[in-house]
Amino acid sequence: MRTTSPVTSHTTRPRATRPLPTTLWLPAPDEPKTTPTPGSVLPEWAIERARTVFTTRVGQRPAPLLKLSVRDTEPGMDARIPVLTYTDGTPSRLSMLLAELHPDALPDPTNIPACGGVSEMPGAMEEGWSGFFHRAHRLLPADGLLLLATRQRRDEGILTDPLGSLIACARTAGFRYLQHVIVAHAHPSDDRLIPTPPVDASPGVAHSDLIALSAIHA
Repeated sequence: MRTTSPVTSHTTRPRATRPLPTTLWLPAPDEPKTTPTPGSVLPEWAIERARTVFTTRVGQRPAPLLKLSVRDTEPGMDARIPVLTYTDGTPSRLSMLLAELHPDALPDPTNIPACGGVSEMPGAMEEGWSGFFHRAHRLLPADGLLLLATRQRRDEGILTDPLGSLIACARTAGFRYLQHVIVAHAHPSDDRLIPTPPVDASPGVAHSDLIALSAIHA
């Protein structure tokens, strides 16, 4: 005799929580330059890998990418952001935006103003990170990608991580969080990793963070 009811198509089951994927990127063993240039966050090999990995169609050439180097969030920040375009002759329609957020421009995690909620209708005219993410959202088509590249910094001897606050602001602006990539600042040698930290990184920082976000449009 059965002691439990049979499972039917109408049976509901609790939904398991799945963590978002985290990936580690290392340079190729023969990569001649593993560190970013001063003032940048990612080395060139990581930018080219991002263009290849996040290109949406298998066999498609690397997608065009617009790189913004964000060094402050004061009024008029857009006019001071250096821009670099990676195309390789591919179509010019913008679908991927890389924002390199230099650690010196990051907000203090202990003193970040809350990003406006949906009911407050925050918009692209706002200053700081809230306005930046809304303007980025308007630039991208549906399912376009915003890649955030940054790394930790040391404040009063303690390494601080800004990712949680930045992702919260991005979600408020209409982005979906897809993936976290750890870009190691190290050079593979046999079975070891030899640290090659950026010259302008805080002591103890051995990697940069790359966050992939997808633009959601109604």
